[in-house]
Amino acid sequence: MKTLLLGTVLGLGILSAPALAADMSYPVKAPAPVVIPVFSWTGFYIGANVGYGGDKFRYPFHAFADRYTRGGDAVAVNAEAFGEPQNLPQGFELADSFDLKGAFDLTSSGFFGGGQIGYNYQFENSWVVGVEADFQWSGIEGELSGNANLFEDDELLGGVNFSAGSEVEWFGTIRARLGYAWDRVFLYGTGGAAYGKVKSHGSFTIFNGEGDEESISASKSDTNWGWTIGAGLEYAITDHWTFKTEYLYVDLGKQNLFKAQDEGQIGDNNYLVVGAKIDVETQFHTIKAGLNYKW
Repeated sequence: MKTLLLGTVLGLGILSAPALAADMSYPVKAPAPVVIPVFSWTGFYIGANVGYGGDKFRYPFHAFADRYTRGGDAVAVNAEAFGEPQNLPQGFELADSFDLKGAFDLTSSGFFGGGQIGYNYQFENSWVVGVEADFQWSGIEGELSGNANLFEDDELLGGVNFSAGSEVEWFGTIRARLGYAWDRVFLYGTGGAAYGKVKSHGSFTIFNGEGDEESISASKSDTNWGWTIGAGLEYAITDHWTFKTEYLYVDLGKQNLFKAQDEGQIGDNNYLVVGAKIDVETQFHTIKAGLNYKW
């Protein structure tokens, strides 16, 4: 009897095993995580830009008129800047002098456009260093005019009239860049050397109180070197195309536009020496936008 009962239990257990196995759940493999690649700014790039710039051309000037009369020898007060009078007669001494030093500031403005090329390297901590060179065709320009006269007891003894203008025909920069990247956003500061062709012109008329005058026109076109500093923001639209906006301050230094001196005797007892010189200092701000292709 016991043997029959035990066999029945074992049989029922064997018959129920497949049903229990069918109810058990099997482990399911989890899907692989999706890895989103982080953008890297490392690599070479080339691009184009357009912008607007301006600030001022500064014209430091020195104009003078010295009147000599009979009475003894004299030394010109402007000899260091312009040189001694070349034909001063014996027995004349300095009676009075008009000396004017100062500077005109001329507002400048204009559009420009060009291109840039460079290289960036991004460190693991997201800091980015790079170097960039750019070149721009420019329309930044301005004009001015002025005069300086010498009077004695309301009598005009002489003076100088002038007009002048300048234009930055083209300019470029060679700069380092240092900034921080938040994935596709790159904020940076930049600075380095600047160069550009500055074309300046002037028309000068030096005259005396008797109506004698001499007109001189001068022009200069020089490639000047200076410095630049600024900042920018760049955004990676795709893995290869980036958009940038950038501000730069550019200082192209100083050039001499004109230096002249004239002299002559007025009547029997007066000898007049007049002269003028003018320099051009070029500084301007720029703001530009551009596209780069990175590889």
